[in-house]
Amino acid sequence: MTDNPDEFAAHNARMKRVQAARERIQARHTLERGLLIVHTGNGKGKSSSAFGMAIRSLGWGMKVGIVQYVKGSWETGEKNFFQANPELLTFEVMGDGFTWDTQDRAQDIASARAAWERSKARILDPAYDFIILDELNIVLRNDTLPIDEIVAFLRERPLTKHICITGRNARPELLEIADLVTEFAEVKHPFKAGFKAQKGVEY
Repeated sequence: MTDNPDEFAAHNARMKRVQAARERIQARHTLERGLLIVHTGNGKGKSSSAFGMAIRSLGWGMKVGIVQYVKGSWETGEKNFFQANPELLTFEVMGDGFTWDTQDRAQDIASARAAWERSKARILDPAYDFIILDELNIVLRNDTLPIDEIVAFLRERPLTKHICITGRNARPELLEIADLVTEFAEVKHPFKAGFKAQKGVEY
């Protein structure tokens, strides 16, 4: 970096052109409605990113609903935080834990069904602006709920609110109807080096 006034002037002129181009692009984008968002992939951060959007929504005074499909009775930092603000956000843990812990296919199906019925109620409730269906992708991957039923409902969903679905291995049928899909890729994870899950980072 130099203190050459000519270079500064050239940079400032270039940024003025960039700003004008960005404003022209922004002016062409006028659509607005509730988005269907999918976070998937084998990397960490899918739920964390969704919870970040929940905080952003709360900052705008929007009402948020979170339905968790898998985590069960775990104590997590997000649950502790969000349950302290029930007037703005409902945080409902509907799962019984991972399938290798429950070892009860019938109960897994019953819990997933109850969570889906609650999810539909939240989505149809006009009081809510943003709904997170945490780890619904896991349930769909395991065929615990029928993908055709979920996709049919989401196609006809109210377009007045945003919905974010998280979890690995999102089904192609869901990706097809989503407005925004982000794939989280694992580059490096401490678990593979022998670390246990760290409080505040992973739960």
